[in-house]
Amino acid sequence: MRILAAVAVRRLEGWTRPRRERVRRIRDRLREMYGRPANQPHLDPVHELVLTILSQNTNDANRDRAYALLRSRFSSWEEVAAAPTADVEDAIRPGGLAPTKAPRIQSVLRELDGDDLKWLADVDPREAVAHLTSLPGVGRKTAACVMIFSFDVAEIPVDTHVHRVGARLGLFPDGVSLEAAHDEMLAIVDPADAYELHMNLIEHGRRLCRPNPRCSSCELTRLCHWYRNHRASVKPG
Repeated sequence: MRILAAVAVRRLEGWTRPRRERVRRIRDRLREMYGRPANQPHLDPVHELVLTILSQNTNDANRDRAYALLRSRFSSWEEVAAAPTADVEDAIRPGGLAPTKAPRIQSVLRELDGDDLKWLADVDPREAVAHLTSLPGVGRKTAACVMIFSFDVAEIPVDTHVHRVGARLGLFPDGVSLEAAHDEMLAIVDPADAYELHMNLIEHGRRLCRPNPRCSSCELTRLCHWYRNHRASVKPG
């Protein structure tokens, strides 16, 4: 499926997969703007699974508050899995969408049945991602988050910021699916740069490359396909 998606992406009219050298230039410019973040893998994949579910459609502060309340209310993941769903909902309510996230978290934990997933560090990353995405409600982005933040495996989770900024920079076609965008990023980014580029694309999406972009303050305009096509309509500020 992944191979077919990549082939379909490459055939889209008006878009050519960028060379790695161009991607490195984008990396360097982002590094000048935001620094060079270093990954500190925490080796706790179940933590990352739950945290990523809680992060959906909310900000980091609300996610972290919901996670802290969940861990303080329940002594183990097994206890979370066995608890009444209403109790889990109540614990994670500050993160938003608790009626959706609570049963999703419990379904994953029940499927794991005590498996701490630390063995994923010792298998081929493709096998690890396949296993993670076989869990109920776990998609490509969540699996990528588990692999990069838990084990420092070269992955680039594509959230809304990476999806928006990457498309504008021509790293993948505008409107491409999140799953195809993941695979395109892995095809063009040097593995050693995966974490740095992921974090800096997010930072750029939050600060400047917003839905209404602040192009006049951006140092990436010379490398930006979107700016090249829309510069006449870009407003100052």
